[in-house]
Amino acid sequence: MCSRYSLICSPQTLSRIFGRYQGDDFPPRYNIAPSQPVLIVRIGVRGEREFRLVRWGLIPSWAKDPAQYGLLVNARSETAAEKPSFRGAMRHRRCLIPTTGYYEWTGGRSSRQPHLIKLDDQPVFAMAGLWEAWLGADGSEIETMAILTTTANADVASIHDRMPVIIEPEDYDRWLDCSSGRENEVLDLLAPLPRGRMVVMAINPKLNDPRAEGPDLHQPPNPTLL
Repeated sequence: MCSRYSLICSPQTLSRIFGRYQGDDFPPRYNIAPSQPVLIVRIGVRGEREFRLVRWGLIPSWAKDPAQYGLLVNARSETAAEKPSFRGAMRHRRCLIPTTGYYEWTGGRSSRQPHLIKLDDQPVFAMAGLWEAWLGADGSEIETMAILTTTANADVASIHDRMPVIIEPEDYDRWLDCSSGRENEVLDLLAPLPRGRMVVMAINPKLNDPRAEGPDLHQPPNPTLL
């Protein structure tokens, strides 16, 4: 699964990779966690890419009360097209989630060691996501997202058996294009990356605290504390 990630690039870099960024400048975020506002890229009402802040933790549109519904942080790509919580979004509301790396852990509960996982050849890359809009009886609206996962490749399998689906830049348009209302045209994009593309680094255990922030989280762990 993917339950924490980072986005520490500039808005200018996002514009160069994903399209024109029109939001406010934002600080580097080293420790993005579920339930927080996160940046996604999707196709807007004018048929062009747009950046949007949504909440991480998908709420299905048919949920009666989001307060009583657990956060759907990840969606298994193998079954998302069949699950009631995700199948509508798989056909009509696919998105990209910009990131500079995600995290997984090893060790027991009392000695959890976080690892930063990133791409060797792309400092900023895109995880595949699904977004959804929930409308309340009072007219309130909450937009949310979940990250699609797949079987881990050989680079990360020793850390975790799942990894985010990563979309290559040449496939961004195809992934985002939901005009057909079908998911069959993008199912081939849900495979894990080939071996040799990903880098795994043990980092500061301070990351175990979801409230921690700052560049020191990416420092190597202190051997005396392991």
